[in-house]
Amino acid sequence: MFEKIREKGFQVVTLHHAEAILKHDMSTAVDELEALLLDVYIPVVELVQGGGGEGELTQRLRKTLSDTYGWKKHHFEIKKIVDGKEKESLSHEVDHVKVFTGGTFALEIEWNNKDPFYDRDLENFKRLHAEGVISIGAIITRGASLQDGLRELIETFAHKEGISDIAKVSKFYTPTERQRDIIKKTSVSKGSFEQGWAHAFVSDKFGEATTHWRKLEDRLHRGVGNPCPLLLIGIPKNVVAI
Repeated sequence: MFEKIREKGFQVVTLHHAEAILKHDMSTAVDELEALLLDVYIPVVELVQGGGGEGELTQRLRKTLSDTYGWKKHHFEIKKIVDGKEKESLSHEVDHVKVFTGGTFALEIEWNNKDPFYDRDLENFKRLHAEGVISIGAIITRGASLQDGLRELIETFAHKEGISDIAKVSKFYTPTERQRDIIKKTSVSKGSFEQGWAHAFVSDKFGEATTHWRKLEDRLHRGVGNPCPLLLIGIPKNVVAI
């Protein structure tokens, strides 16, 4: 299962019987997600120009999921009625939901948000699964190889584009005064502008407190989301083109 994207370096983890559910009840979902991810391609300039949670990659993935495969945003509302009176009402919004013959699949893309978004997603999946609303939850995020390789990618980009000072950085985005100060200091400590900018940029835009594989693993080790069946996919470094 997911052999083609595994061969391309994607990390794929299934938990709490998710693999059995996917194989026997939702094989079409596997085919659609694999087709989606086999086409993932990130020009390195997109990393520089759009470090936020709704970068161009996220937008492309969302559009394909929604328009091509029918994974639509859905607002779940669960009400508990006792003797005709509403005692409790819960609502959960999931960005991509699709109903298959074998059950309902909920999916979130966490490209570059603050890492507490993982807690939100996993707890939402847990509650929805407990209520019998979804069969499986999934998260697509930055993989370990991509997170670990970001500084190298950005430094290589800097050399290729001749980014040797702040003025040339401004061709791609406008650093704040705080960011300019950090870049200058880091460039001195690292011995070159290119290396200093790459280090400062990645720390600021894609730092340890953002959504990437190790932060997701931290939640899983603590049992967040348990016992909801989960599919977790990490995007690798080698989909980035310099």
